[in-house]
Amino acid sequence: MEKLAARLQLKDFRLIQAIEKTGQLALAAEMLAITQPAASRMLAAIEKAVGTRVFDRHPKGMTPTEVGQVLARNAATLLHEMDRAIHEVEEIRSGRAGTVRVGSVTGGAVAFVVPAIQKLKQEAVGADIHVDVAPSQALIEGLLRGDYDFVLSRIPPGVDARQFNVRRGRVEVIRFLCGGGHPLAGQSGLAVKDLEGYEWVVQAPLMPIRLAVEDAFVNAHVPLPGEIVNTTSLLVMIAYLNSTDAIAPTSREVVDLLVGREEVSDLATIALDEPIIVHAYHMISLKNHTLNPLAVKLRDLVFSALST
Repeated sequence: MEKLAARLQLKDFRLIQAIEKTGQLALAAEMLAITQPAASRMLAAIEKAVGTRVFDRHPKGMTPTEVGQVLARNAATLLHEMDRAIHEVEEIRSGRAGTVRVGSVTGGAVAFVVPAIQKLKQEAVGADIHVDVAPSQALIEGLLRGDYDFVLSRIPPGVDARQFNVRRGRVEVIRFLCGGGHPLAGQSGLAVKDLEGYEWVVQAPLMPIRLAVEDAFVNAHVPLPGEIVNTTSLLVMIAYLNSTDAIAPTSREVVDLLVGREEVSDLATIALDEPIIVHAYHMISLKNHTLNPLAVKLRDLVFSALST
């Protein structure tokens, strides 16, 4: 194993990745700006070091063997981390504070990530901060690919939680948004039955808020909404609510951000007598990923707010 590790170099992994992506040695060589004979010699050396074929040759191209699949999969992670390390070093040398990438469900982004970034920016003016808002499935997949330093997310079914560092987060309380001219606008103390018959703007099936709302309808013996527009976009939701009598379930933090701000839209709330709760999201990072100092600062700021 040690001999193999010493023989395989970064350029070897770049070639493996290029061949796996293109399916042809000539295209891989072009991608790496080397000649095809040079690429052929490199691949031969790799297969000699490994002791078996890495790619099967076919008339129409090349496909990875079982060993090749393992090397290609790990090449993506290795090269991603190497490119990231080089990028961060270049940022520090040029006087920038560094880069941090965060993903979050909507409520967590509004309530905790945005305020934490505002605090961080007070001392890290040149920080390069990236924030994505997405469903938990996409966030966890991105975290596993190395796209994020940490996420505020739920762990989807079927994903092994043992590969993560998980810190306690918050539940989401669902509130209901509608246009200012909606028949139920501004009313409170309503029951789920009072929401029957209206069109809905809501997350796609199997998403946490959607599931929680559907459970509430089923438990109240109320037929599920028949007319639904599926979206995770706040802009689409706002535009649709302003032009229809639809209802949109969303997190309490989003409602607090939007309602009463005429410069954003003419939106109102509909309040039930019993709140609908979505199970908690958490702060999640990979166990084998070391955060840079800037990411550590932002993570600690977010977690401090989550813990209060």
